[in-house]
Amino acid sequence: MQPTIPILLEDDSILCCVKPAGVLSQGANGAQPDLVRLLEAQTGGAIYPIHRLDRPVGGVMVFAKTQTAAAALNRQIAAGTLEKRYAALVHGDVAPESGVLEDLLFKDARTNKVFVVKRPRKGVRPARLSYQVEEKTETASRVAVLLDTGRTHQIRVQFASSSHPVVGDRRYGAKDDSDVLCLWSRSVTFDHPDTGERMTIKQKEPF
Repeated sequence: MQPTIPILLEDDSILCCVKPAGVLSQGANGAQPDLVRLLEAQTGGAIYPIHRLDRPVGGVMVFAKTQTAAAALNRQIAAGTLEKRYAALVHGDVAPESGVLEDLLFKDARTNKVFVVKRPRKGVRPARLSYQVEEKTETASRVAVLLDTGRTHQIRVQFASSSHPVVGDRRYGAKDDSDVLCLWSRSVTFDHPDTGERMTIKQKEPF
């Protein structure tokens, strides 16, 4: 039985939903359908992906329902006006409590793993995010993150490189027993492709 995807907003041009953790955003070739196929089956119409979330990451995503809307949203991504905010629970005491992380990232296509590197070279791309610590425990910090760039595994890699891997992210150095990757797409802000209205679609993290 396929999961029912929670839909937060839908009209003739866009669809905003909550991606379940563990579901591929798009492009599945195996027996398990990706989110695009699930949404098309659920709504009975075409769905055009605009952005991605890593498979183990859940939270808010926005999709287009027409090619015109897709083009408009993609222009916002290119212009940097589509804002993606995340919540993450990371190991350790993050200090300072607010700041910017800037790194050079290289993706190894063979292993689908990303690394922080020191020098520009072929395949290396700059990555930038802003963060604010919201609360702390004895072992972890909850941070709100605003992505300025959208690189593969960006939040996971940048915090791991700062000695604060995301809880549950054993791929990037977390040593814990969590079965959940504690990274969540908390909100997406964009201009509606038809009306121009500035919209923020939110869903609080479950951890």
